[in-house]
Amino acid sequence: MGCARSISDIQLPLFIFDKREKNNETDVGIKRVDISSETVKKMSAYNIEEYIKDIHTIGLSETWDVICEYILKYGENSDFLSISRFGELYEIGLAINDKNQKKVSGQYFTPDDVAYVMGKWFDSCKGVNICDVACGTGNLILTYLEQIGYKKTLELIENGHLYLYDFDKTALKICKTSIIVKYGINNHDYIHDICGDFLSDDIKLPPNSKVISNPPYAAIKEFGANWKQTIVLADTKELYAAFMEKIFTQSESSVIITPFSFISGNKFFSLRRMMSDIGNGFVIAFDNVPGNIFCGRKQGIFNTNTANSVRAAITVFHKDKNKKGFKISPMIRFKNEERSRLLVNNVLEELLPENLQIVDKRNIVFKKIDKNLEDVFYLWNKNSDYKIEDIITEEKTEYLIDIPNTCRYFTTGAHKKLNRTGSITIYVKKKKFFDFLYCFINSSFAYWWWRVFDGGITFPKSLLMSMPLPLNLLSPDDEKFFEEICDEMIRIESAHIVTKLNAGEPQENIKFPPQYGEKINNRLLSVLGCKKDSKIFIPVHSNHFLGNMHDKSSV
Repeated sequence: MGCARSISDIQLPLFIFDKREKNNETDVGIKRVDISSETVKKMSAYNIEEYIKDIHTIGLSETWDVICEYILKYGENSDFLSISRFGELYEIGLAINDKNQKKVSGQYFTPDDVAYVMGKWFDSCKGVNICDVACGTGNLILTYLEQIGYKKTLELIENGHLYLYDFDKTALKICKTSIIVKYGINNHDYIHDICGDFLSDDIKLPPNSKVISNPPYAAIKEFGANWKQTIVLADTKELYAAFMEKIFTQSESSVIITPFSFISGNKFFSLRRMMSDIGNGFVIAFDNVPGNIFCGRKQGIFNTNTANSVRAAITVFHKDKNKKGFKISPMIRFKNEERSRLLVNNVLEELLPENLQIVDKRNIVFKKIDKNLEDVFYLWNKNSDYKIEDIITEEKTEYLIDIPNTCRYFTTGAHKKLNRTGSITIYVKKKKFFDFLYCFINSSFAYWWWRVFDGGITFPKSLLMSMPLPLNLLSPDDEKFFEEICDEMIRIESAHIVTKLNAGEPQENIKFPPQYGEKINNRLLSVLGCKKDSKIFIPVHSNHFLGNMHDKSSV
């Protein structure tokens, strides 16, 4: 970086923030000042090279003082100094300013197409006061205001119904500046811009509010002195979960994008239970392969991955004393070229089952179940008297099954130890149980179980052990079928070993011909009394969305 200059070294001071107490909130006011003709000339031809140079020379905040003052006086400048690009530019600036800052603070900026979908749902939410919590540079709220139109936006601003919250003073400045450039500089005093720690008990949402939010994603290392100590905060120690709790409890409704770990992660039980106790809504869950909601690698994250690791969820929440529970989508995979057809509100809503899930002591997680598979799932769970943990032993028997614990698109089991760094090796008590379990692990059911309850990177052993087994439903013919197909698959195991390198280390797996999985799936469906074909599992394994829709309609 170049030598940093003090504010007094800059030709003209630009924004001056004066903190005013307003309804017990810290409101950031904007004072206008002139800028020099030299600065105007420079900004009229501004580009990425000049932007980066300014950050190195005068700092990120001061650079945005210049940009904001310029567009307030002269408007947007071609494609580069366009409000639609401010989120991306600020993200680049954060990465330059402090390579670790964005990762620590958990800032991920909302892509336009996601903001549009969220805005559509937000418009139908109840609440008079419009709040963007963790507004950042404002892509979410700007998209929403554009959707409702100029006249409605002016009305809600002039009536004092627009609230912006963020801890980052510069990002909040960019957000408010963008709004008043679009909707009138004279309206800046009507917009509530609250700069501070949202989790502080000193900051509260206004009555009758609805919230749109992309809260920070980061672990909490230390609780704030003024934070309200709640069980959700203590259990999760995650910023996004703490934001969700405060938003749900203080607003009438909300649309929030977060990681999807809260859907079934153990430490988020108290959050799920609180949600179930006070309202209803739905959750759309997205995988991060092959495409991901946050549009690939983020500025300032330095690793070898080409894709963002966040598996995201959009939650739509309505506070309601009478109607409780949430519709949960299956985990959605999509290719990048499918985004425009996937990210449509009615398309996403069509994926939701009718069943409202309520989390309590008996049902501790939200389950991500395809609506076309709900009946199969509940038959499987209701009628299975065994779990895997019931038929295995700590003793080393001849009935060994080695299960790779990474399962991107399928699970497999081998009757020998595979050459790989991550696997779960279990020993089954007797041959009849072994035959069935070997087939079951190599079916769609085991993989589906992981997708319903987890879907991250690895298959936790505890989750595997809890998987139901309908051994009690097997007829003598069923037992013979599983014995024969198990013996046949074991004979061909070696011919179907595939090896991939991971960090230079060989990782063996088995990829059986698909007819084996189809035969096992069809038999298991028959055992459960389901008159369905194994094609119903195609969406569970697929890596693309549009094919899933086609496959579902053809079943």
